Amino acid sequence: MPQHRRLQDRVAIVTGGARGIGEAIAARLASEGARVLIADIDGEDAAETARKIVQETGSDVTAQKTDVANPAHAAAAIGMATARWGRLDILVNNAAIPDVTAFNNLTYDRFAKVMRTNLDSVLICTVAAARFLAKSPCARILNIASIMGVRGSRDSLPYSTAKGGVVNMTRALACDLADKGINVNAIAPGYIRTTNTEALQNAETRNRQILERIPAARWSEAEDIAGAAVYLSSKASDYVNGHVLVVDGGWMGR
Repeated sequence: MPQHRRLQDRVAIVTGGARGIGEAIAARLASEGARVLIADIDGEDAAETARKIVQETGSDVTAQKTDVANPAHAAAAIGMATARWGRLDILVNNAAIPDVTAFNNLTYDRFAKVMRTNLDSVLICTVAAARFLAKSPCARILNIASIMGVRGSRDSLPYSTAKGGVVNMTRALACDLADKGINVNAIAPGYIRTTNTEALQNAETRNRQILERIPAARWSEAEDIAGAAVYLSSKASDYVNGHVLVVDGGWMGR
């Protein structure tokens, strides 16, 4: 546990925080002193993750079953956090669903579902949180985008389109919310070792191709993204706004 907790007593909501990148971010924010609400559609897993983080960090962490694509659910999660802790300082829009649908198999319903979950939810949660964040002296919104939102990729039309929307929504929100004292930034992860990418990790040829392109010569761990999230949530990033921080081990450099 850090001797100097950079986020002491701040209040954060992490969507999709039950596992993977969201879990790592929630745990890291808590280790830095933040009080964290994990908002996830899987309420049981979210509650278990919250209990684990409390044991590991000693911070106040709770969970609420939340469908982030439902405005009423988003408002309820934000209401729970502000009722419990009296403030809101950090919103991490991380919740998303994976998609590798081939173009010939793509339906509009599938496209719309991915867009609703991965893009619309960012705006839904931001709108619900903005008036509370505007009262914070250190307000931050952090959106989790992807390198697939800035580069094309086969069999990724819904996912890449949604994450591309997150990238430019971040920039637009930074302009719209700056006068409220709210910094809005994004992280664009590269290839992350999570349960969502197990198929790629286990596909020998594709895994080798990925590793050959990454100068760091390894897949990212969720904790790599959590480190960037702490920076963008802390005072160290006071003058960083509308930025998309790529965390990919150098993949985009090639």
